[in-house]
Amino acid sequence: MSDKSVMMTLGQFEFSIATAAYKSLKRTTEYRWAEQARLSTHPMVQYVGPGKDEIQLEGVIYPHYWGGLKQIDTMRQQANQGTGLLLTDGLGTVHGKWVITKIEEKQGEFLRQGQARKIEFSLTLRFMEHA
Repeated sequence: MSDKSVMMTLGQFEFSIATAAYKSLKRTTEYRWAEQARLSTHPMVQYVGPGKDEIQLEGVIYPHYWGGLKQIDTMRQQANQGTGLLLTDGLGTVHGKWVITKIEEKQGEFLRQGQARKIEFSLTLRFMEHA
């Protein structure tokens, strides 16, 4: 990543101030514990491995200033490929392959022709595997 304004890449899609900038990143990591009932005492728990790992990005696109109107469509095309996408942060750290499980879009501030001047988005990613 040579452009210092890139916040993160997911597959071929770049999140940046000049395109789809996310304003929040929320990561939820679960850990699995099996519970075994015991007589006359508290249940015993045993660690059985990692659970799901999800990232939720929320951001805003101003398509008439940067990046154009098709950015959410590009995200949907990548999600529809059904393959893991390499996630790399702006510092160059590779976070493995992730899949897009959900895309939400909210358009607002319309021009007369019906084109949105502001597009808010939420993107849910789920960890697939280490690269």
